[in-house]
Amino acid sequence: MPRIIDLAAFGRLFENFKHTAWRLETRCRYASDEATDTYAQFLRGESPSWDMETAWSTTIRQKTSGGATVGRVRVVDSRPTPGQRYLMAHTEKNIALGEEIRNLWRADAERLRLPTEDFWIFDSRLVALLNFDEGDNLLDVELVTEPVEVNRYAQVRDTAWHYAVSCGTFAAALAAAEQQ
Repeated sequence: MPRIIDLAAFGRLFENFKHTAWRLETRCRYASDEATDTYAQFLRGESPSWDMETAWSTTIRQKTSGGATVGRVRVVDSRPTPGQRYLMAHTEKNIALGEEIRNLWRADAERLRLPTEDFWIFDSRLVALLNFDEGDNLLDVELVTEPVEVNRYAQVRDTAWHYAVSCGTFAAALAAAEQQ
């Protein structure tokens, strides 16, 4: 029986994890990003002015400076969408907060048979599946705590992390490919 939580309860997961939080990002776009000032700046070709004092930023910075690990792998199409390019620009903020970011081409993710769903794993004991509507709006979150299922997602995490490349290496390869 799935346990669905709202977005406020989901936010509290970041305040309460102890050791690790890890995400697989698979979507081509996120509607919530497109509603931000930084997305508008990005679309205008400007360098986004990241607010490093948001509640999210403060929480993640506190967690990583306290020894916790926060990481993610972003799946990117062979022609990155504007939303994916924005996330690559957003990496600057993620890294400043102490996150570890890697990227993986979608073709590689498909070859590795990674799932197409976005999820977070907290402390290798809880999976939070992110449920989106057709407009790419985050609706709610399904919690998975059954150990066999959590282990399956942990194997996905390990595979994605192993095959993904650092954001800097990925950006350099993308820039080189676009110049050809």
